[in-house]
Amino acid sequence: MSEVVKLEIDGKVIELPVVIGTENEKGIDIKTLRAQTGYITIDPGYKNTGSCFSSITYLDGENGILQYRGYPIEQLAEKADFLEVAYLLIYGNLPSKKEFDLFKSSITRHTLVHEDMKRFLEAYPFNAHPMGVLSSMVCSLSTFYPESQNPNRAKEAIDMTMHRLIAKLPTLAAWAYKNKMRHPFMYPQNDKSYCENFLYMMFAMPSEEYKIDPVVVNALNTLLILHADHEQNCSASTVRIVGSSQANLYSSIAGGISALWGPLHGGANQAVIEMLDQIMADGGDMEKWVAKAKDKDDPFRLMGFGHRVYKNFDPRARIIKKACDDVLDKLGINDPTLELAKKLEKVALEDEYFVQRGLYPNVDFYSGIIYKALNIPSEMFTVMFALGRLPGWIAQWKEMVENGDPIGRPRQIYTGETKRDYIPLEKR
Repeated sequence: MSEVVKLEIDGKVIELPVVIGTENEKGIDIKTLRAQTGYITIDPGYKNTGSCFSSITYLDGENGILQYRGYPIEQLAEKADFLEVAYLLIYGNLPSKKEFDLFKSSITRHTLVHEDMKRFLEAYPFNAHPMGVLSSMVCSLSTFYPESQNPNRAKEAIDMTMHRLIAKLPTLAAWAYKNKMRHPFMYPQNDKSYCENFLYMMFAMPSEEYKIDPVVVNALNTLLILHADHEQNCSASTVRIVGSSQANLYSSIAGGISALWGPLHGGANQAVIEMLDQIMADGGDMEKWVAKAKDKDDPFRLMGFGHRVYKNFDPRARIIKKACDDVLDKLGINDPTLELAKKLEKVALEDEYFVQRGLYPNVDFYSGIIYKALNIPSEMFTVMFALGRLPGWIAQWKEMVENGDPIGRPRQIYTGETKRDYIPLEKR
């Protein structure tokens, strides 16, 4: 017999079924709670609420485990190509060589964006934040592909929408940067890999040859894989709830990009560099700022340390630390801010205060260092995050649609005024 939870409310006992996931995660199914009792649950931020059943990502924060479709993140980051991981997340399995070649070819053939989109880009002010530009540009794709707004189109057409989005996001991201810098746009080249193409469109200039460093390509590939999905986080949940209204994929992903923009979510790696710049501007006295971080009465907090989900070491941080070291060693950069970051890392890994509290450097700390080393402006850091997270968002949207999940509609407990009568303006 299935396990149940008995709940007594107003003298009435009801039974709620227990659901168990494949990794022995347990939950209480409360779908019938309101119908049976008239009560709802209150869970600000949904910290204890499961919004869906999902087979995409398994995350165990207490034990530092992250798996995509059952594959440990350590194996994928070391051995896989980012597009392999994208296929895995979206379709459920690693592709065969034939499947991967077809998938990669489809992505490669759709990297160009309509020339009219350049007019949109050029209309933005030079200081427009790239995330605002990216979100609106992605949403605009739906107007160039109006068939995407039909939720009942054929599977092949849905696949094409997903492939187009994966293909075009690096182009839009790179062009957002180029427009901000007022540099000429560089078009994608079909002989380059996904990561190579992005770096080319970001940094190449028409006037000279651009040489792509394989160490940098490998670091970017690793970063994108580490960011590819992270269970039901703020932006993934946003994509699901927008898509639950049968909104098209482009607008659903635009919602995810906007959610990722916030400093409490994807903006954390930008905050790392801003924090380091703040310490440098104050004279670079690291001990002073570490002491401020330890002072519970001081509002200052070290950015890029600890994680709201991982109670142990962030497994992604272990992986990206090596890529970070490789990039800094290969490029031989002499940057005081990066030197400060390495000293801060050493303190956090050895100081008993940080060790006891699990405040280890996380993936945002190391990704921020890598992006700065690559001369990517801090405002572009969250765009880079979005580039990696795209396959996860698409997989979440696709799973939600295929499972026939209902439209998202949270409840509330009303705390406003009770009924009162309208008073004409002249009598108020």
